Amino acid sequence: MKRSTNLPVMALRIKTQSACPRYLQLYNQLRQAILEQELPVGTRLPSTRALACTLRLSRNTVLNAYEALVADALLVARKGSGTHVSLPSDTIRSLAAPILRPFDLWGALREARFPATSAFLRDPDGNPLYVHR
Repeated sequence: MKRSTNLPVMALRIKTQSACPRYLQLYNQLRQAILEQELPVGTRLPSTRALACTLRLSRNTVLNAYEALVADALLVARKGSGTHVSLPSDTIRSLAAPILRPFDLWGALREARFPATSAFLRDPDGNPLYVHR
């Protein structure tokens, strides 16, 4: 028996002539609906195939939007159970929001315990070889 979804699909509007990618339009609209609680926690979203058919989009477009929302912890996807709205946390970051601090290469290398010394050798063909201790 198929379960019906509570998602008002007619409220989703994808502009085909927009400069914004379609998956990002879908992502932004679903994200806004979740954060404004138009889609309450636990709401089951339609399958990617069904939503793609309804909106006349590629399934990959819908998959990209769903995966971005799962990465932002706004959706939970379980194989066989469908995709549901999850509890929003305080640390939600938009897909397009920049990371505030710049990447610190040396700090990352220190945390990874990257070797401080290395030996430079050459193989019989003259190719460089690096050996880390």
